[in-house]
This record gives sequence, C-alpha cells and structure tokens, in this order.
Amino acid sequence: MEFHATTIVAVRRGSDDICIGGDGQVTMGQTAIMKNSAKKVRKIYKDTVITGFAGSVSDAFTLTEKFEAKLEEHGGNLKRAAVALAQMWRSDRGMRNLEALMLVADREDLLVISGNGEVIVPDQDFIAIGSGGNYAYAAANALYNHTDMNAEEIVKEALRVAASICVYTNDNISIEKL
Repeated sequence: MEFHATTIVAVRRGSDDICIGGDGQVTMGQTAIMKNSAKKVRKIYKDTVITGFAGSVSDAFTLTEKFEAKLEEHGGNLKRAAVALAQMWRSDRGMRNLEALMLVADREDLLVISGNGEVIVPDQDFIAIGSGGNYAYAAANALYNHTDMNAEEIVKEALRVAASICVYTNDNISIEKL
C-alpha cells in the first residue's frame, strides 16, 4: 500500500516524554491540495492514548473510532486493543478495504497498526508513516540518536524535514503529547 498526503511521526523518550505529530495537508488525487490544516493526531481513551493516521481520512476516522471501542473493551490495554483491531480490520469484509495506517502510543508502548493484520513494535522508540514517512524517519533517527532533544522537538523537526522534501507533506504541524 502506498499512502499520499500526510506524514505522521511518533517519538518516546522514556515513559513520560511521548509525542505524536502530523502535518496538515489533505491531497485530492496527485495534483490538488484540498486542505492545509487537517488534524491527524488526537488523544483518545481518557487522554491516555495518542493516535495518528496516514491514508484516507474517512477510513482513518472509522479506524480510530473502532480502536477506541477496542480500548474500552480491553480496559485500556493498548497491545490487546491493537491486536483485536488488526484482526477485525483484516477479517471484516467491510473493513478490509479501508486504506490507512495508524500509529498509537501510551506510556508503555508505541505501535503501528496496519490493515494487513500487522501490529508492529518499532526497534527503537520512534517511527514514521505516510508519504513523507521515510524522510521523517531518517530525521527522527539522527535526532534521537545524536542529540538530547525531547520527543516533541524531534517530532517537530522530523516533520519540518519531511515537509521540505515531500510534496504531500506541509509544515502545518499538529502535536499531541502524553
């Protein structure tokens, strides 16, 4: 799957410095910017979980709602809720065609959830998705491993780097922190 029109970055530095950020661009097709200030990150489940999505906006909203229901069902256990969502996403005929990726984080875990039934724990405490994800990931990697910047500073700078390279990413950045 290839997703255009956004970049989402998540960074954690310990259990009390967790941040997810995203750009605000919504692109229709490959030639038109429809919106510059979309918010693709938010806090859910009693403000204990932060999420960010890349892909189809309507699909991502649907997935976020279903994920929040799974968090309720599993008492806030992020990993169990993520696995339950991935299983439902993969097996449900209506959900199978949803085109989005999600980053989710709480104080213990940072995960990527995909429609292929994958729940991925990154090797390091940062990850990026979306059309500018590789650029943001490279920037976050350098900043995380070679500076003392906090999670929010790394997320902002990684998104700025991606926005300077990727035509589907802008520098209108939204941030959520735990």
